[in-house]
Amino acid sequence: MTLIPDTMPMIIRAEGVPGPKQGAWTYNDYAALDDGKRYEIVNGVLFLIPTPWLLHQRVVGEVFIYLFDHVTSADLGEVVIGPIDVELAPDVVLQPDIVVMLNTGPGKITDTHFIGAPDLVIEVSSPGTIGYERREKQDAYARGGVPEYWIVNPEAQTIELLVLEAGEYRSLGIFRGQAKLPSQVVPNLPVRVEQLFPRA
Repeated sequence: MTLIPDTMPMIIRAEGVPGPKQGAWTYNDYAALDDGKRYEIVNGVLFLIPTPWLLHQRVVGEVFIYLFDHVTSADLGEVVIGPIDVELAPDVVLQPDIVVMLNTGPGKITDTHFIGAPDLVIEVSSPGTIGYERREKQDAYARGGVPEYWIVNPEAQTIELLVLEAGEYRSLGIFRGQAKLPSQVVPNLPVRVEQLFPRA
């Protein structure tokens, strides 16, 4: 049985952190931070990312395992589990839960982080993060040119699949149960949505 905490941590603006003023943060400023906390930058604004809860981590692990097996066995590219920095612009640095980079996108992976848009990013949401993932993060991924974005809801056991069209995301639907995901980045994923969530 997975316990859900009574109080869900929120993603908030990181005020008072030594460095540039809000709106002026860049990847280089962010990379110089060494206080053991997780941050992201959206349009130069530094956000503090809370420690994920247990169910979040379990779901991230399940999704990663299935994706990794499918992508690597078909030699499609690389799947990386977060936290990993994705620099979409000098003032936009995000840490998706899972990143997929196809073989057609070489040169975007360095020893420290991704530079430019991965082919697929996946965020496992919680009540305390879903607003940020629906607003700031979704807009940043769209502006950065990320072709596909999955929003995974552990409590509802659903996955919404968004594809980029003319600079904006269009939802292909919210999938659950025995449905299979109609991914354009990792087609023919041989797994039902229900398999991506830990069994009780």
